[in-house]
Amino acid sequence: MTNAIETAGLAKSFGETHALRGVDLAIRKGSVYGLLGPNGAGKTTIVRILATLLRPSGGAATVLGHDVVRDARAVRRKVSLTGQYASVDEDLTGRENLVLVGRLLGLTWADARQRASDLLEVFGLAEAGDRQARTYSGGMRRRLDIGASLVAIPDVLFLDEPTTGLDPRSRNQVWELVRRIAAEGTTVLLTTQYLDEADQLAERMAVIDHGRVIAEGTSRELKASIGANTLRVRLADAAQRPRALELVERVLGDGVFPAQQPLEVTARVASPAQAAAVLSALGDAGVEVAQLAVGDPSLDEVFLALTGKPAESPAPEATP
Repeated sequence: MTNAIETAGLAKSFGETHALRGVDLAIRKGSVYGLLGPNGAGKTTIVRILATLLRPSGGAATVLGHDVVRDARAVRRKVSLTGQYASVDEDLTGRENLVLVGRLLGLTWADARQRASDLLEVFGLAEAGDRQARTYSGGMRRRLDIGASLVAIPDVLFLDEPTTGLDPRSRNQVWELVRRIAAEGTTVLLTTQYLDEADQLAERMAVIDHGRVIAEGTSRELKASIGANTLRVRLADAAQRPRALELVERVLGDGVFPAQQPLEVTARVASPAQAAAVLSALGDAGVEVAQLAVGDPSLDEVFLALTGKPAESPAPEATP
């Protein structure tokens, strides 16, 4: 068995709301796999089904060869889930949180204490281990939460938007932890709205939108899938952006990405000649360009090209 996770036609409905509309996935053992998409795309619903917290409405899913419906108990023995928000007990110390989880998993007191000490050291929390979790920063709580998921080392770890709300330093720390976990053989399924996060961590990824997989592959394959370079124009004056956007659309037609930065206009271009034509049109109209570059599209731009909206587009996901 080379795949840790497989789904075929996976579907889930909540009343009249169709959260998943036939999702097919094949995730290699020992890899980090990213599920990308805006809020409401279906990412968390997929994770909940794979973790046996929800029953699918249709299709099939297996984790390490076990059907998530018929063999749910076997699946639960091999997986661990870290949800979108830290679930630590704030009244307990970091060490007590980890010992509690160890005891719930059947470890002896001595083994639970030793495992807690090991995890606190690995996750950079040894000095804070005997402080109440309520005194921890957001990044420290997140690391403690992930540590709790690893008290018993799982074969598959589900990380549902693990860095939401964290500062850049804490995000980098979590990224390093994910790399370390995967290097030790655990399969990691990561859901995220941060496309740079998937670019940094995931071997392969699927773009989910409205409950369907609309693209799948490596970062390089997804970037190549839109078949064009990206023109990035940075303006000297944000007030000139509407005029610049009008001119770029006139020269290129479609392919202009929705606005993300007030000083920038980005668009797909098929050739350097098109970029030159845009620069000429902007200059003739008196639009001052601070910087112009043509290069490979970013993963954010791929997502915009595929879905027509940024990954952070708010649309609440249905829950039971």
